[in-house]
Amino acid sequence: MVNSVILVGRAGRDPEMRYFESGRVKTTFSLAVNRPTKDKETDWFDIEIWGRQAEIAGEYVRKGSLIGIEGRLDFSKWTDDAGNKNVRPIINANGLRLLGSKRDNEAGMAMSDE
Repeated sequence: MVNSVILVGRAGRDPEMRYFESGRVKTTFSLAVNRPTKDKETDWFDIEIWGRQAEIAGEYVRKGSLIGIEGRLDFSKWTDDAGNKNVRPIINANGLRLLGSKRDNEAGMAMSDE
């Protein structure tokens, strides 16, 4: 079985970086992906990325940046204060490509060597 997701779209907001006591870093942001339909519908995805690529995302990705994501589909599950069970899909990214400007492309090339 394979759980693989590839998306190309625009960042819906500036990334949020979190540093943990363990030294790990996590960056999260939303990604807007247009469907190739005449109605131009947009799908929104929550992206979560860890490690060195999370640092790169935090430094170079901005709202509106064109980026490519490779990763897997995960689900965040929790129970709220009222006892309701909730599930939210998340793309756990293991690859990030900065598309668009020359500066973004140079940073993307540096990442692909890791």
